[in-house]
Amino acid sequence: MIVPTQEISLPLLKEHRVSLCVRREDTIHPMISGNKFRKLKYNLEKAKEEHYHTLITFGGAYSNHIPATAFAGKQQGFKTIGIIRGEELEFSWKTNPTLANASELGMTFKFISRDTYRKKDEPDFIDKLLETFGRSYIIPEGGTNDLAIRGCEEILAAADKEYEVVCCSVGTGGTIAGIINASAAHQQILGFTALKGEFLQKDICKFTAKRNWELCTAYHFGGYAKILPELITFINDFKKVTGIPLDPVYTGKMMYGIMDLIGKGYFEPGTKILAIHTGGLQGIRGMNQYLSKKKLPLITI
Repeated sequence: MIVPTQEISLPLLKEHRVSLCVRREDTIHPMISGNKFRKLKYNLEKAKEEHYHTLITFGGAYSNHIPATAFAGKQQGFKTIGIIRGEELEFSWKTNPTLANASELGMTFKFISRDTYRKKDEPDFIDKLLETFGRSYIIPEGGTNDLAIRGCEEILAAADKEYEVVCCSVGTGGTIAGIINASAAHQQILGFTALKGEFLQKDICKFTAKRNWELCTAYHFGGYAKILPELITFINDFKKVTGIPLDPVYTGKMMYGIMDLIGKGYFEPGTKILAIHTGGLQGIRGMNQYLSKKKLPLITI
């Protein structure tokens, strides 16, 4: 699969003599774009090989993984079930663009409390799900498991060794783990976290033994569902100048962080940077609903 790489031309880059290219993983597919395509690829192959007919997965109200799994399941003949964080959503999910879309694609939901959701990886919880729904293939939250890492390792190609730095956004840590595994020894991998906290370090180390990476935790803007006018302005300005849409949860924060680090002189002159656009654009509709209620500027779609 050939995914386009777009070079960015901005005064800031010229000023600091740094080059920046964006790997447009968001263009892979309108519904299963970016890292979701990569993470689902080998999981769906295994589910078919082992003759499963139902997929069960997990996510929040605006999870990119939920509609991607619903679409892939419908396309490949699987029944799909989403275990959704937040029992209050049971009465309002039809007004949620992400969940409504997944439902239209055939996914059914089970809404659970946030406390119960924290137990989603425990064997007893999984056993109860299987008792309720029957024999099913379990895909973890965000799609992250060994097979997902294998898919994400395919994001980098041999030709990408020309880049000294590779950047990506970080949610559950699966995408960056795959990129780290596929990286060359001379490359630095920077992950821009969408959440507060350092807990992702341990999660990433479960899937890679390499140490040529670090997490940039200063650009989370408060967490998954949080956004500031400053980030909205940046996302809209970036699209206007480059033509590249960014989402407010992942890629917008990553790109904001990259530009901030360039402005602060973090990268040596002559550095070649590759930023991975992991998709997630479906989340813009839900965020714009929130912004509209708060009477804040909307993100350009």
